[in-house]
Amino acid sequence: MVPHLPVLRGGVPYRSKDFVTLRHISSGEPLAEVSQANRGLIAKDLAAAREARRALERRSLRELLSICRRAAELFATAELPVDPLDGVRQSPEDYIRQLSGTTGMPEALCRANMEKVRFVLAEMERVLGGLTRGMDLAVLDSGWQERQGRMLSFRVETDVLGAVLPSNSPGVHSLWLPAIPLKVPLALKPGREEPWTPLRVAQALLEAGCPPEALGYYPTDRSGATEILLRAGRSMLFGDAATVAPWRQDERVQLHGPGWSKVIFGADLAPRWPEHLELIVNSVADNGGRSCLNASGVWTPAHGRELAEALAAELVKIEARSLSDPAAGLAAFADKQVAVRVAQYIEQRLETPGAVDLTARLRGRGPAVEKDGLGFLLPTVIWCEDPEHPLAHSEFLFPFVSVVETPQDEILTRIGPTLVTTAVTGDERFVRQVMASPNVERLNLGGFPTSRISWDQPHEGNLFEHLYRQRAIQVEPATRPLTVSRDA
Repeated sequence: MVPHLPVLRGGVPYRSKDFVTLRHISSGEPLAEVSQANRGLIAKDLAAAREARRALERRSLRELLSICRRAAELFATAELPVDPLDGVRQSPEDYIRQLSGTTGMPEALCRANMEKVRFVLAEMERVLGGLTRGMDLAVLDSGWQERQGRMLSFRVETDVLGAVLPSNSPGVHSLWLPAIPLKVPLALKPGREEPWTPLRVAQALLEAGCPPEALGYYPTDRSGATEILLRAGRSMLFGDAATVAPWRQDERVQLHGPGWSKVIFGADLAPRWPEHLELIVNSVADNGGRSCLNASGVWTPAHGRELAEALAAELVKIEARSLSDPAAGLAAFADKQVAVRVAQYIEQRLETPGAVDLTARLRGRGPAVEKDGLGFLLPTVIWCEDPEHPLAHSEFLFPFVSVVETPQDEILTRIGPTLVTTAVTGDERFVRQVMASPNVERLNLGGFPTSRISWDQPHEGNLFEHLYRQRAIQVEPATRPLTVSRDA
C-alpha cells in the first residue's frame, strides 16, 4: 500500500482531495501520496494560532523538555504513524529508505542526519542554553525573574512559527525544533521531496505527549508557502538566493539561504596547509556537500595553487555510489538534468579567464556522471587566480570549492558574506580582525571544519531572539507576584 501523508491541522490528520504522488528517483515507483493544503485552509488554521500557543503555555518548560527527550527516542527507534487514517506506520528503516528514495541522499547520510535530529531533541536543554546564552530558562514559565538585582522579562513576538522547509538535507530540521520548548506552535511547510522528516518529528512529539494544537503540517505549493510567510508573526524560510530575495527586508522572516562558508588561512599558518588538509576536505564534503555549512571557498595569502592541487587529489577519490552503499558520500539529483545544467553552468564560467577546474584535469571529464540511472555531480575544486572570478563566489548543492590566493589584509574585504568561517591562524591581530568582520557570522578558530556545529553555542539565525524580545519591567518589592501573565 502506498501511504498517504496527510495534512496535520492542530495535530489532527486531514486528507485533502488534492494530492501529489512522490516517486522513487531511480525506479519511478510511487512511494507516497501527499495531501496538499490550500491557502484558505492555511489561513483559517493560522487565525486560531493564539489558542494553540496557550496550549503550550499551560505546560512547564520541564514538561516540554521531557516531551522532547521522549520524542528523541521515538523518532530514532519507534514505528510511528505515517498514514494515521489508514493505520500505516513507519519504522526507522522505512523512513531511511523512503527519505533516500525521494531526495537522492544516500542511506548512510540519511542515518547521520537522523541522528542529528535525535541528538537535538534529546539535548534540547543544552541547545536552549546556547540559544539564550545560558539564561535561566525558568523565565519562560514565570514571565520574569530577578538576575543580579535587576528584573528580566521577555515577551513572545508571535503566536506561531512558520517554517518553509527545504529538501536538500534532513539535518536542517534541527533548527526549528526548539520552538516547542520555547512555547511557540509550528506551521511547517515541508519540501516537496522531503515530507518525511517533519512529519516523523511531529508524530514523535505527539506520541511523546506534545499538545496536538501546537503542531501544524501543511504540504502545499508556492502560494501556500507565501500564505504561511504572510500570516505567521515569525517564520523561517529556506531556499536559494532567488527564493529568499523577496523577503530580505521583512524582519518577521528569518532567512536560511546560501551560506558561502569558507576556510581562511592567516599568513602565519599558510605554509603549514598540509596539516589542515583533512579539515578542508571535511568542510567541503561532509553531508555530501549539501549544507550551507559546507565550505565553498578556501582563501589563503600563500601556497594557494599547491593547496588546491592537493585538495583536488583528495576529493577526486570520492565517487558516485549506489544510494544503499554504506560508503556512499554523494547525493543524487532527483532530476538528473539538473546535474547536467549545473555542470554546464560551471563550464561556461570557466570560459572567463582566471580559473581552472583541477578535478576535471585529474578525471579527464567534468563533474556530471550517471550511476544506477541517477545523476550525480562529482566533487569539484576550482583554482581561482582572480579573486573576483565568478566561481570564487559560487555555491552549489554538491562538494564544490574554489581556492583563492590573495594578501591577508585583503581577505576579509573580498570574501563576501560568510555563514561559517574557519580561521586557521595564530596571529592575534588577524584573529581580532576576523572577529570584527561584518562578513563573518559563525566563527571557528583552529581545527574545526565549517560543517561542525556546537549546539551549546547560538547558531545560524538565533531562534530565541527571533521569537522573543526583552522588555522593560519594574516590580515593586512589596507587591511582587509569584508569576505574571505571559500575555501581559
